[in-house]
Amino acid sequence: MRHASKAGRLLVPATLACGAALLAGWLKIVPDWRAPAVSAGSADLVAQAVSDGTVVYLPLMHKAAAISSAWEQEYHVPFSLSSSGGVRLPEMAVFWFGEVDPAHNYADVRLGFNDHSIYLDVAVIDRLLWRDPAALPGALTQWDAVSVYLNLSGAAGTAPGSRSYRLRAQASPAGAGLLSAERGDGSGWAPADVPFAATSFWRGEGFNNTNDDEGWGVQFQVPFTSLGLPGRPADGTRWALAVVVHDRDGANGPMPDTAWPTGFAAGQPASWGRISFGLPGYAPPAGPAQGSVTLRGGLNGANVPDANVGGYTTCGDDGLNKWTTWGTRVWNDPALDDFVNVQNQRDVSDWPCFSKYYLTFPLAGHVPDGSPIVSATLTLYQTGGSGGSGVPISPTRSLIQVMTVADDWDTGTLTWNNAPLALENVSQAYVEPQIDFPPWPGLPRTWDLSYGVARAVASGQSELRLALYSADGAIHSGKYFASSDTDDYLAVWRPTLTVAWGP
Repeated sequence: MRHASKAGRLLVPATLACGAALLAGWLKIVPDWRAPAVSAGSADLVAQAVSDGTVVYLPLMHKAAAISSAWEQEYHVPFSLSSSGGVRLPEMAVFWFGEVDPAHNYADVRLGFNDHSIYLDVAVIDRLLWRDPAALPGALTQWDAVSVYLNLSGAAGTAPGSRSYRLRAQASPAGAGLLSAERGDGSGWAPADVPFAATSFWRGEGFNNTNDDEGWGVQFQVPFTSLGLPGRPADGTRWALAVVVHDRDGANGPMPDTAWPTGFAAGQPASWGRISFGLPGYAPPAGPAQGSVTLRGGLNGANVPDANVGGYTTCGDDGLNKWTTWGTRVWNDPALDDFVNVQNQRDVSDWPCFSKYYLTFPLAGHVPDGSPIVSATLTLYQTGGSGGSGVPISPTRSLIQVMTVADDWDTGTLTWNNAPLALENVSQAYVEPQIDFPPWPGLPRTWDLSYGVARAVASGQSELRLALYSADGAIHSGKYFASSDTDDYLAVWRPTLTVAWGP
């Protein structure tokens, strides 16, 4: 099978990820991210975020704490440091919200921090781009723009106070768009002097016309000193966060906003989502394991449903209008479901290639209720990846993140648009590129899920529902894995969860 990339409608093999689109408005990607870093209109696709030799990555961890029985939505923001003092985009935490169709927007949000700033990268899939270069601060939300809400006192309060901030940036073709900043005054929002940087990028035919585009984005860099702090927050500090994507698709007025989290209210910090600084740690109980189980489809009576959403390995090419079919595509064809793909990319014009992977492991009847978890390991067998011979830019490794999800789903109906949102990022691991199908016994890739399984068991979950995605910036980032539908003679390649518990 073959699919067309955006660049000159060039046909490339289906196993090669799209990624060489050369439309106007390209944000030049550098090995790290430091604002501003925009080269509007540049066609330099070689400067991808792929250089590991100049980077020092410090995976800051929380001190291990007791596992709570209450499981709320929370994203852990990693500490990242590059040689230039910025953060590495592929190592940022990632979450998502919204839908892909002609009238709605979808957003990937990446989060990271270093010693002096918190960084938020919001990449938006949007069919039509509209802006007003002369918009007043109060009118930015009438156009394509992003609002970021921060509450340094956590997800609490019925009104924005002095530790609540609202930062806005409009999409712009020039890189530096219009900005506004406000601060809570105890009852609402008031203009405030809150220095921050925001750079914008876009992909498509251009602003303020009726031609189909691809999307846009804004990167925020907010110094901690601008928020009244002397430096970076202590490990484990919790803030509240909300992100709102504003949309305009024509001259007649704005479209409805798309917001995260669900139930968001601008004037109620208690309705915002939670973030914490540093990745979570886990301290297993003392003493040897008292029992263990290996869970895999068809083994030990386990049913492990899994499904791909998004572009699969063909960039969703079905010969139909991508704006009306891609977001609702169900990949349940028996000829296509024996392996899955995890893929993301900084170039939002290649959004049809983006792919997430969902899978569910049973816990009830396999792991004793309330058991202290000694260890848990997720193993996936890599079967290949995007890229290959003749591709000018070689694929690089990916930091694939594992997130829990709260809602159940069905393999026969799961799509990009209805797939559950992430609950918490609980693990991550690097996966190296693998172009060719590997020889037996394959390439096992593992993630430490001790923290995630312990959370699920402590909160009384009967299943462990997972989603895998990445914050990749480079093209050809697709990593292919054997699925639960792999033939019986390769059953050992199916997704596997190994759990050990204490007394």
